Amino acid sequence: MTDLQSFLTQQREIFTANHDVSRTWAMNATAWRGGVPMHWMRDWATPFPLYVESAKGAKLTVVDGHAYDDFCLGDTPSMFGHARPELAAAIAKQASEGVGFMLPTPLANEVGDLLRQRFGMDQWQVATTASDANRAVIRWARAITKRDKILIFDGCYHGMVDDCFVALYDGVAVNKKGLIGQVQDQTRTTKVIPFNDLPALAQALAVGDIAAVLAEPVMTNCGMIQPIDGFNERLRDLCTQHGTLLILDETHTLSSGLSGYTGAHDLKPDMFVVGKAIAGGIPAAVWGVTAEIAARMDTAQAEIGSGQSGIGTTLSGNALVMAAIKTMLTEVMTEEGYKHMLRGAAYLVAGLRDVIKRHDLPWSVVHVGARAELIFAPQPPKNAEAMRWHLDHDLLEVFHLYLINKGVLIAPFHNMMLISPQTGFDAIDRLVSAVASFSQELNA
Repeated sequence: MTDLQSFLTQQREIFTANHDVSRTWAMNATAWRGGVPMHWMRDWATPFPLYVESAKGAKLTVVDGHAYDDFCLGDTPSMFGHARPELAAAIAKQASEGVGFMLPTPLANEVGDLLRQRFGMDQWQVATTASDANRAVIRWARAITKRDKILIFDGCYHGMVDDCFVALYDGVAVNKKGLIGQVQDQTRTTKVIPFNDLPALAQALAVGDIAAVLAEPVMTNCGMIQPIDGFNERLRDLCTQHGTLLILDETHTLSSGLSGYTGAHDLKPDMFVVGKAIAGGIPAAVWGVTAEIAARMDTAQAEIGSGQSGIGTTLSGNALVMAAIKTMLTEVMTEEGYKHMLRGAAYLVAGLRDVIKRHDLPWSVVHVGARAELIFAPQPPKNAEAMRWHLDHDLLEVFHLYLINKGVLIAPFHNMMLISPQTGFDAIDRLVSAVASFSQELNA
């Protein structure tokens, strides 16, 4: 047994000894496939799931009586804090008046205007998840351009969208490994290239068969990968030059500021998607388009004629969601809230970098807005292939479990850490201290 495996075994024993109640609940969860309602709940480093009793602000309490500093925040849906009283009041009020009618309410008009003001897109639609929103914009992009193919970046994740489950392995585009039940070869209609590779981007778009590029302005799902200087601007120019639509998925980069990374960096997408936190964790996403794209959508719709579009679900845009989105945009996702988040993120990044320097660690830190990532590489990788070399599963597992045993939660997928408007600087100090002690014990 290696030293790292011994360290992991030790941490598992510590966790198990301190979570008898969660362990009992987990043993009795036989009705759920895999023991949980959604299989991602087993992706944490723990031997069995933590069972949550309650969460408030940036604290999460489990049935074993332990309270955790929560830097995962539901992997983004609760980015602005758990159990926000403003959101709870709005949801309760709307629930007492009805939840879903498949008809708009006057509140819907307010929400549309708020989205237009906040993010700049001229026309909007609501979906139930960012996956649904991304499917919708891909379909519309194909209808508008009359092109079949889309382009994505290696290492991306845009929800449960079949078109995006393509990756590069040894430079060859293939359907992602482990994709269950897929009967279509997605590489026929999806091109995939490395992020930050402008020559590859120019070459791919020059063929003239790409309907849309679907991208995050900063990649956040294969570790965090920042764009090289000018990449997003050149991406916009190349899309315009070759008649390709640019879709920006800001589900994670919403952490950048009031109007997301797009607003903070004056980007110009044709279509814009954001999910998860937009309704404070209530299942919802929104997608918007420019006035030009809206007009082209009208033309495409007229050419096709009436009938089932295959876009949208019965639950989308319901009254409960509208109440939640309005409350988030007006009372929670405020300028003051973002100021605290960005200050906290800067404090966290400085603390982590100080640990790296003091302990001479071959690690680095990247961040976008209120989202930070500790990377087990001396320099932040610039594409997914380079990042994969440093995603050491065993090291990640013991690191995550060690933090949990110290009372700190970060996202179970790589090393993402989020700062909410309700995250205290004392909690950030505890996280940084836990990272420092982990590095010392690891080296020992």
